[in-house]
Amino acid sequence: IDEKLLRHILSNLLCNAVKYSPQGSHIFLKLSYLNNYAIFQIQDEGMGIPAAEQKYLFDSFYRAQNAINISGTGLGLTIVKNFVDLHRGQIFVESEVGVGTTFTVILPLNLEKENIDEKNSSD
Repeated sequence: IDEKLLRHILSNLLCNAVKYSPQGSHIFLKLSYLNNYAIFQIQDEGMGIPAAEQKYLFDSFYRAQNAINISGTGLGLTIVKNFVDLHRGQIFVESEVGVGTTFTVILPLNLEKENIDEKNSSD
């Protein structure tokens, strides 16, 4: 796992959890390991993302309608998804408006950094 990319993935998801959650609410970070995969879950008690809009979250410049008044460029999750893809991983979102959002990132632990660099240079 590329440490710099992982730091950016987690930083963006945690910053989003803080940004889109009311003050005083809880944010949870769960780290686990299963079958040679690292699993990271970031869960918040924020505004949530409408179900119809969740499929667009990783598109460049996309902003959910209920988040238009909160500052952002719509690029953060696109970059996160690209970094997850470089690791040959997966990212999932579960969200309910008014309840909160959970992002799950699954990364294989058997990739060498050279493989990540090669994939990055071939794109």
